[in-house]
Amino acid sequence: MTLKSKKDVDFNSTKDPYAQREAEKYENPIPSRELILQFIEHAGKPLRREEIAEAFSLESEDQLEALRRRLRAMERDGQLLFNRGKKYCLVNNEDLIAGRIIGHADGFGFIKPDDGSDDLFLSPREMNSLLHNDRALVRVAGVDKKGRREGAVVEILQRNTHQVVGRLYKEDGFTYVVPDNKNIAQTILVQKGGAGKAKQGQIVVAEILEQPTKLRQPIGRIIEVMGEHMAPGMEIDMAIRSYELPNQWPDELLEEIKPLKKEVPESAKENRVDLRNTPLVTIDGEDARDFDDAVYCQKTPKGWKLLVAIADVSHYVQINSELDKEAQKRSTSVYFPERVIPMLPEILSNGLCSLNPQVDRLCMVCELLINDQGQVTRSRFFDAVMSSHARLTYTEVAKMLVEGDKVLAKKHKALMPHLQELYALYKVMRVSREQRGAMDFDTQETRIIFGAERKIEKIVPVVRNDAHKLIEEFMITANMAAARFLNNKKMPKLLRIHDGPSADKLLNLKTFLGELGLSLGGGAKPTPLDYMHLMESIKDRPDAHLIQTVLLRSMSQAVYSPELKGHFGLALEAYAHFTSPIRRYPDLLVHRAIRHCLQGKPVESFFYGVPDMVVLGEQCSANERRADDATRDVVSWLKCEYMMDKVGEEFPGIISAVTSFGFFVELAEIYVEGLVHISNLAQDYFHFDATSHQLRGERTGINYRLGDSVKVRVARVDLDEKKIDFELAQKQVAIATKPKKRRRKK
Repeated sequence: MTLKSKKDVDFNSTKDPYAQREAEKYENPIPSRELILQFIEHAGKPLRREEIAEAFSLESEDQLEALRRRLRAMERDGQLLFNRGKKYCLVNNEDLIAGRIIGHADGFGFIKPDDGSDDLFLSPREMNSLLHNDRALVRVAGVDKKGRREGAVVEILQRNTHQVVGRLYKEDGFTYVVPDNKNIAQTILVQKGGAGKAKQGQIVVAEILEQPTKLRQPIGRIIEVMGEHMAPGMEIDMAIRSYELPNQWPDELLEEIKPLKKEVPESAKENRVDLRNTPLVTIDGEDARDFDDAVYCQKTPKGWKLLVAIADVSHYVQINSELDKEAQKRSTSVYFPERVIPMLPEILSNGLCSLNPQVDRLCMVCELLINDQGQVTRSRFFDAVMSSHARLTYTEVAKMLVEGDKVLAKKHKALMPHLQELYALYKVMRVSREQRGAMDFDTQETRIIFGAERKIEKIVPVVRNDAHKLIEEFMITANMAAARFLNNKKMPKLLRIHDGPSADKLLNLKTFLGELGLSLGGGAKPTPLDYMHLMESIKDRPDAHLIQTVLLRSMSQAVYSPELKGHFGLALEAYAHFTSPIRRYPDLLVHRAIRHCLQGKPVESFFYGVPDMVVLGEQCSANERRADDATRDVVSWLKCEYMMDKVGEEFPGIISAVTSFGFFVELAEIYVEGLVHISNLAQDYFHFDATSHQLRGERTGINYRLGDSVKVRVARVDLDEKKIDFELAQKQVAIATKPKKRRRKK
């Protein structure tokens, strides 16, 4: 008797709710992930691949191969476990946890669960067989002394490090590579004869031939010698290879885009709303090269009509095309100082998809009707063709609208009435935003200014003016409308979710605030409005920056997921990314979902299902983190290089972080961060208080707290480690350690 006949439910005759989607994907469709999971759960026991194939009457070689690949993908994504009996079973989320590995330079690590729960600690022993960014399945092995859940590796689901960039060393007959990426604690042992012409101390790329095991470090061979580590531009080349950032266009893609011309073909403009006479404008930074979005606003009897026109990337990047495969692989454009690795080739990113001025472009438009209180009363989406009437910068718009620059206003006389309506609408929406409780922390971003031969001249702050905030507000509103539209249509979609603070972080935050005589409202579940009320109450305090920093650190990281969890920071129940499809893959997925609805197609026929969105969400989130980490590495390198000739000089700064081994100081007006190690402090025993973010001196009573002003001297710069060491300036140490006089009792 076959397995199928034993069951009450006939899975062969049960209609797959996603059959139409599968039929569009494959010539010989196979059951969807949803149906496979349902079937194995109904079976109540692990099943062999042959049993699953038999139950669904899959017989052709193509179908059997497609099933094998699907089961392997479900195994990789933590949906199924392939046990020692070579059978597939469901992952019990209570006992087994799938997630991404986060390595640490000291050998231990963490696993970040896919379900968004708190990270699990992995001991150095458990990390022996893992590398940073791998995916694994772990079980909860216990709780350590710090109260953290500890994990034990059950299975490695996916290897994500295939090459490593680092410095080559030859010692005692061994050749090995020390990775530049400090999240990888293991050195790569180079196999005999695998070093090629690489020399001691050179920067090399090592291909990993054998992944690490519990008993052996990874083994590799040198596939590229990059050169000496101080060469101009080396820091970006190292980051590209270290983080395995795709930066070459495949031949198949180049062949595919050959027919594309610089102008939009007339046939593509058909059956679209013609907005070419509507004065839409782009507003971006001076150094922007691709323009995703354009805006236009007009007054109505009850408020305003706002048009947010977004580049129609989905028209050019068809599902499963070579362009699509590469865009998905990259997930995001990566922005290094003075260099960009785009998600799409230049003919699209800077050409056909970019809303350049005075040329016809295809776009998808979000039309918003907003009342006098700044609330969206209605929204709709439609395909259009437009021609941007001007390429404006944030600086120009702020000068015209805020500073009243008459010369610029005269230059853009025809656009001024529309720009003024944009500003009027922004000011009303700003009030609505504050009433909602959306957070608006004033964080400091910087920009590196280069001179000849890529030598850093200075590091300057990026000033956000009202034009920045205006565009940001309108983009948020369009993103919110996109999420609401897709929710109403019950479409599989990728949302941008941001959880509130965890219970542990909230407890630490409230303890810290209590020591300052402050409190956060909302009890065990504070709202964004509670955060903003607190920010408003402390804005005139000298330690406001310190408190804001701690508030920010209590937050979780925003990620992409199909789950309707809301966006805590923006105080929204649903939020999607819709406005930057040239540089973000999630936005492209949102465009495809909206177009599917606009074409009147049923939900079931959409190419993507919820499981697909789960996988894509994890991939896009991981690639976003990868891009951020790579950029941060490059900036750290450049800042170290900038400080190399400043050893011995003294600078004022602010304590930006406090740890058990010292505190970090950010230099004023230079925006470079370095460590004052605890061994370089006054002769005293210092105790680290994590809750109050300070080091307390046992004998002297000296405290070093987050946000304190200090004066430091540059003691050492290590370019390999991307670290800068400071020590307190001598005068300050003398003052700090001076014993206090005791007052005599009268």
